Amino acid sequence: MEGKVTLSTREQTRLMVISEVERGEVGGREAAAVLGMSIRHFRRMVAAYREDGVVALAHGNRGRKPVNAIGEEIRQRVVDLAGSAYAGFNQQHFTELLVEREGIRLSRSSVRNILLGAGIRSPRKRRPPKHRSRRERYPKEGMLLQIDGSPHDWLQGRGPRMSLIGAIDDATGKVPYALFREQEDSHGYFLLMKGIVSRYGIPVAVYHDRHSIFEVSPDDREHQSVQEQLSGKPMLTQFGRLLAELGITPISARSPQAKGRIERLWETFQDRLVSELRLAGISTLEEANRFLEGFLERYNARFAVPPEQSGSARDRDPLLLQVRAHGRRR
Repeated sequence: MEGKVTLSTREQTRLMVISEVERGEVGGREAAAVLGMSIRHFRRMVAAYREDGVVALAHGNRGRKPVNAIGEEIRQRVVDLAGSAYAGFNQQHFTELLVEREGIRLSRSSVRNILLGAGIRSPRKRRPPKHRSRRERYPKEGMLLQIDGSPHDWLQGRGPRMSLIGAIDDATGKVPYALFREQEDSHGYFLLMKGIVSRYGIPVAVYHDRHSIFEVSPDDREHQSVQEQLSGKPMLTQFGRLLAELGITPISARSPQAKGRIERLWETFQDRLVSELRLAGISTLEEANRFLEGFLERYNARFAVPPEQSGSARDRDPLLLQVRAHGRRR
């Protein structure tokens, strides 16, 4: 074979050892041991070297295009989509939607390499991890739901600012229901509980912040009548009365960090959901709520995890007593 042959460092070592064998300075078994191969394989390599010379030591695939190489047409398609319809999507989300919507099946690392090669970096900036131990999940689905609202420019100026009111199951990370409202209000939480109960049954407890929707303010307590104060019954908000009627234990979070799961959910939604609402051209609250149902199905299929224990605490098993006791201690 004519032409210049370039050998790697490993191949140069093989050439040096074979040359020593050919000069009688080293035995075949010693040479095979040095190169980390069997004597039979070494003898085949020497035979090939004697027949074809140095070129026999070069890897056979050198200079060939890998059979699994991504075609230039696909690469350009990925770059074009990342700069147009999917502009602003993080790389993991973009990779998933390439499969779901475009029929382009690539690994995240392949997509990342293609985009980096085109000078497109992921818009999502990862914050350094915080050294905080996370509370263990509750063992059964339905034992505890974290509920909250997230005011945000969900439509990025294409429509009104809205609040997303939702819940996340502590045991599974599943989002059983959520809805957009013009603002965070009591009626929105009534609709949230109606959506959850009608689909999955009554949860054992809900974890919430100290918003006036959930807890009576000190000023309102001062205006209690003497009869109400003597009754010994705690004042409840409208939503608090709803929970009491359903037999759901309310648990108040003492800090935003205590509601870590739903806070992280809002971070994810403000990335993924905002991008998909833009991709779908959503511009009204009504359209956003219709779109949200399908989004939650896909989100739960992607991110929800199996609970530690099978079954559902909504069946009101003895675990209910544990959660209620835990809620009173907090």
